[in-house]
Amino acid sequence: MSKSVAIVTGASQGIGQSTAIRLARDFSALVLVARNRANLEKTAEAVRAAGAETLIIEKDLAEPAAAQAVVDQTLAALGRIDALLNIAGAVPQIDLFEMTDEQWDAGAALKLHGARRLTIAAWPALKEAKGSVVLMSGNSALFPKAPYAAVGTINAAIVALAKAFSDRGITDGVQVNSVLPGAVMTGRRRSYLQHWAPLHDLTVEEATANFPKEAGIARYGEPEEIAELMAFLVSPGARWMTGSTLRMDGGEVKSI
Repeated sequence: MSKSVAIVTGASQGIGQSTAIRLARDFSALVLVARNRANLEKTAEAVRAAGAETLIIEKDLAEPAAAQAVVDQTLAALGRIDALLNIAGAVPQIDLFEMTDEQWDAGAALKLHGARRLTIAAWPALKEAKGSVVLMSGNSALFPKAPYAAVGTINAAIVALAKAFSDRGITDGVQVNSVLPGAVMTGRRRSYLQHWAPLHDLTVEEATANFPKEAGIARYGEPEEIAELMAFLVSPGARWMTGSTLRMDGGEVKSI
């Protein structure tokens, strides 16, 4: 394997962790970025077992200075950036009429602005490597609703941001796409169901079983399935795909 470096944010859990482990088959080094160092260590162990070198960077990308620090540490240690996968970020699922300005700002700080700043900071290295960028959104970008307005709004903004980056990338030789996962069973989703169930007079088991039926899907997705899509997007086989938004949600979105 020739020298190649991918940065994965949100690598401490869920889709980010699964993506980092999957990319160990394709890249010689993985830079693992998140706020929880203990969980990053677990990811790093699995990545090394799969054959790739690791660099752990414990940073909160909601902080403006974090993005440049991640890029500087990556280049100092590994010398290049071939792919950037922006996966970090969770947006509060709070009703449109209840969410405060502070909660809106916090929701956008990591998932939207953290990804924006990191992509800009990494751009010169990505341009030099003719690299790839993926921004994680979510299928709620296509159907924002009042009970979780911020999720849909911020996810839609990420799709637009990725499209704007891809436009510049055509000139600079950097490939940029976004991904819209649906209901993927992660630790975060389990925590949400545990909180949501009693508010609706359901057991956690009932709430977990009911959601796929209500969403019109056969089952929840698995993080490893999204990781395979992420790996494809930064692979040579997807090189001509740029400016695209790929949805993987088990058929939840019924519109074309």
